[in-house]
Amino acid sequence: MTKGLVVEGLHKRYGEHTAVDGVSFSLPAGGSLAIVGESGSGKTTTVRMLVSLERADGGTVRLDGRDRSARARGRAERLTRAREIQMVFQDPYLSLDPRVTVSGCLDEVLRLHTDLDAAARRVRVAGHLDQVGLGTREAAALPRDLSGGQRQRVAIARALAVEPRVLVLDEAVAALDVSIQAQVLELLREIRREAGVGFLFVTHDLAVVRHIADEVLVLKSGRVMESGPADRVLDAPEHPYTRLLLSSVPRRGSLLGGGG
Repeated sequence: MTKGLVVEGLHKRYGEHTAVDGVSFSLPAGGSLAIVGESGSGKTTTVRMLVSLERADGGTVRLDGRDRSARARGRAERLTRAREIQMVFQDPYLSLDPRVTVSGCLDEVLRLHTDLDAAARRVRVAGHLDQVGLGTREAAALPRDLSGGQRQRVAIARALAVEPRVLVLDEAVAALDVSIQAQVLELLREIRREAGVGFLFVTHDLAVVRHIADEVLVLKSGRVMESGPADRVLDAPEHPYTRLLLSSVPRRGSLLGGGG
């Protein structure tokens, strides 16, 4: 059985528009892949199909050899799929309930996905918040009382609470300033080393790709233009579109200019 995520020939159309056209890639267990491209390239539609927020018109999605392409049969299977692949969005404020404290947000996830009692859930909540660098003060806070970087850490903790095999991060640092971006990216590197979860990053910003990805997949108009090891794609791109993307990245003072 192949460990990890394997996507083959993914297709999605909206009327006459083809959003995703035969996209294939693989993410080894514990690996890190960045899907890059401009707005409208199909990258977000691709990952939304992986987490069942969109239904594919064709192609297959397998995780650890199990087919996720067909519609889930029943609540138990839907919950299992949700646990396996979790998603962190660009704006955590929109995905966090403004009426629920941080600890309550994580507790809600654990109540849905585990059989832990209240005491065990409190221990798990504290542990996951500590994992992302948050403590008791943040645990008692509402989302509006946190900074953007803190809210994104909460979103990451919530996603990790169900121990996913793959964590999808859709422009997860795009709304943060550069210094906070660097902190969150370092946090994600530590989590990947410790938890062994696979990371699938979606970004239009090549300035951060070298710091987060082992492999890169370049999309344009729903099609794969280029893929391969991050260092090779960034240092010696083969496709003109990849070279165009790289030429638009500001070098001076950027994360990309900082090297590996």
